[in-house]
Amino acid sequence: MIEVGIFDGGSSDLPFRKTASGQRIVDGTLADVHDAARRTQAAQVRRAVLAESVGFDYYWLTEHHFGTEGAELSTNPLQIGTAIAALTRTIRIGQLANIVAFHHPIRLAEQIAILDNLSGGRAEVGLGRGYQGREAEMFGKTYGAGIQDQERNRSFHHEAYEILIKAWTEESFSHTGQFFSIPPDYTKWNHAQTIAFFEEGDAGPDVNDVFKIAPPDQYSMMGPPISASGTTLKQLSVMPQPFQKPHPPLWEPLNSERTIRWAASKGLNGNFIFESDRALKPKLDVYMEQSAASGWPNGGEFKYGWDAEKHRGVSSGRVVHIVDPSLSHCNPDLARESQLFQWDFYKPFGFTAILAEPGETPRMDVDVTAEVLEQQGMLIVGSKEHVIEKLMGLKETAYADGDFITNIWFESGGTPHEAVEEQIQFFGEEIIPELRRNCGGSPERAESTVQLVPDAVAAKV
Repeated sequence: MIEVGIFDGGSSDLPFRKTASGQRIVDGTLADVHDAARRTQAAQVRRAVLAESVGFDYYWLTEHHFGTEGAELSTNPLQIGTAIAALTRTIRIGQLANIVAFHHPIRLAEQIAILDNLSGGRAEVGLGRGYQGREAEMFGKTYGAGIQDQERNRSFHHEAYEILIKAWTEESFSHTGQFFSIPPDYTKWNHAQTIAFFEEGDAGPDVNDVFKIAPPDQYSMMGPPISASGTTLKQLSVMPQPFQKPHPPLWEPLNSERTIRWAASKGLNGNFIFESDRALKPKLDVYMEQSAASGWPNGGEFKYGWDAEKHRGVSSGRVVHIVDPSLSHCNPDLARESQLFQWDFYKPFGFTAILAEPGETPRMDVDVTAEVLEQQGMLIVGSKEHVIEKLMGLKETAYADGDFITNIWFESGGTPHEAVEEQIQFFGEEIIPELRRNCGGSPERAESTVQLVPDAVAAKV
């Protein structure tokens, strides 16, 4: 079977130009970039609604901030995803990824659960560590996890993951770790109604599990009853909990072997944004080997690479631009050049390392050209038949023994939003049916039963 998603990084629709130094930059003012960001966020919602209508299985957003360059901007994938949830019924709504170090894990747990509930259990949850300094030092430092100390960042990520799982699966819980004490042991809550619920009601947890009951506090006796006592909280209940049980599927962006092994050992799915067909296979081998060594966590043994029925494994992505006479916005030259615009943004972060073939030493000085990207299979520009051939080549090289999952990237800097929508529609109507025929179909998608419109209003529509 096959599942197909869209990865949306939030690229600007502003045209770009090449400077004397060879850098591709947006052709406009900073005010123009702000206006384009507003257009992009509305376009992301439209694209997801269109994607569902033409048969895509997933819509993935990312999290990035302060993107003056125009290559990517998606400041709140959960908020955009909730707008998508209100306008769709079947497409699964994901984040690749929420940058965990930018959020208090309890707030993140609540927001993810809201999306899952309002979408009727369609949330897919990516958990990333972050890599861009201007974001990480701005947000991550609040919680003690920037990127200057990678070991500290990784420890934070692992602890936040544990808190998320507790928040979603335990009715009432506590946590004490390196970064968080939940609740703080000095949290006063001498609230008669809360205490009575756990003491005299049918709450489940015992009142002494949730509270440390103490006599009046002589220093606070003149204050309100809630604080005029030494009674403190020992546990909290995070609400709402997710629609999906025990929690929505979790995904980790993958690159290094260390991260691949951690994700596999915890039973998290993985995602590679860019890997060549040949480079992906050995990394899938590591993921599968570690999954087996860890006892196949989260549901038992699954098919190699991806198991559609068990919803387990690793996804991979490709940038696609379809060339067809029926497409009024088709522009293969712009598609290739806009990818180089994207790579002018990515190269300083060391992304050229992923262009290395298996066995090659990764290099930072690779001359990224459209030809290189197409040879690696990361960029696919061509006819419907060419796109199908290349995607099936990825399937046969890396996923031959299992089901197939791939995420298609249609938008990149300088591409008009109407051109992106045209590509999505053609791919969904003309290419997805062929891929399904070649791969033995796709899983059925359950339709959300969550009612967001009152009957009285719906009857008027």
